[in-house]
Amino acid sequence: MFYSVKAAIAILLAGSVLQAPVQAADNEFYKGKNLTYIVATNAGGGYDAYGRLIGKYLEKYLEAGNVIIRNIPGAGHVIGANTLWTSKPDGLTIGTFNTGLIYGQILGREALRFDLKEFEWIGKAAGEPRSLVVSAECAIKTPEDLITAKEPVKFAVAGIGSASYTDTQLLAEALDLNIEAIAGFDGTEGEMSMMRGEVCAQVGSTSSIEGFVNSGYGSYLLTVGGNIEGVANALDYAKTEKARGIISLIDALAQLGRVTAAPPGTPPERVEALRAAYEKALTDPEFLADAAAMGRPIDPAYGEDVRKLVVAALNQNPETVAIIAKAVNVEAPTVTVTTGLLWVSDDGREVEFMSGDEKIRSKISGSRTEIKLNGEKAKRSVLQNGMNCEIEFAPDDAENEPKYLFCKA
Repeated sequence: MFYSVKAAIAILLAGSVLQAPVQAADNEFYKGKNLTYIVATNAGGGYDAYGRLIGKYLEKYLEAGNVIIRNIPGAGHVIGANTLWTSKPDGLTIGTFNTGLIYGQILGREALRFDLKEFEWIGKAAGEPRSLVVSAECAIKTPEDLITAKEPVKFAVAGIGSASYTDTQLLAEALDLNIEAIAGFDGTEGEMSMMRGEVCAQVGSTSSIEGFVNSGYGSYLLTVGGNIEGVANALDYAKTEKARGIISLIDALAQLGRVTAAPPGTPPERVEALRAAYEKALTDPEFLADAAAMGRPIDPAYGEDVRKLVVAALNQNPETVAIIAKAVNVEAPTVTVTTGLLWVSDDGREVEFMSGDEKIRSKISGSRTEIKLNGEKAKRSVLQNGMNCEIEFAPDDAENEPKYLFCKA
């Protein structure tokens, strides 16, 4: 179940290597025009660094006037992504944001004004392996110290709903960590707080935190979605199938990484021009040399391949959604299906039905579940095998208790 996203990513990325190079696009529209590149964080962090580097080479291959970086931080990348979504779809605005927003869309967060499936995906520059890093000032020195900590360990995280927040909470759920997540850190603010001794640790992208560690201010404790010599993988400490599943999901999403998108409705010929310029930029030897000098890994994918990765990551079954919801302490969205009843107990207290490819056994509450038969209020005793019903149920509930069953005889 949890490995489906990772498998899909591996297959799609392998396929992208075999595709023919993108054909040269007509750049007449872009010649001399300025392009706005929205970066959903403050200046100075990893997203800003990638945006400025990519922007420099997009200018070259689009023959544009200037690529103007517009930093729009806040709410764990939500404000920047919302701004990109509502930008004029004329091909002159693109943006980058944290793919941890996939978690937010899976959970149906109201603050998200966008549908990640509908962005015009330009490409991704790299995956984004995660690392759990502890400050040199912190008493926690080993994974065992963290796992057995009696007092809550303070973690710096970005806004609620960001990948930083969600990954931290998911790791805590998987490894049963005693932590206190302190939200609101953007860019390099988390590292600064660690240096001041205000927080002990954080979970972040390895490429962004590498300079902090190499300067002696902290050390790697665990890694997810990548390998660092001498550093344990979080999977090594996963004791249950549930824990391994959670960490594997983080691993899969980490492979999406540093994405670039345009607003929905951008004219296809301009999307094609942006994609072609993006691919040329990321394969330019000078670009690769600059990225290496900055310590920014490049592992690209392009266009529709990125869209497929996003869609695969969003398509999670109810059990996975419930685990994410529990880890980040929010109510999981309910699921509504229209289906036939496969089985009904003699007293109508239990039913079975299909939700997608999964058979659901559900306990019916006599007081909480609303039941209607042919539009009229009814009791659960009227339920029969074969009835066609619209059913809303909560997959995070151990008994899959329905909110309602509206059935037809």
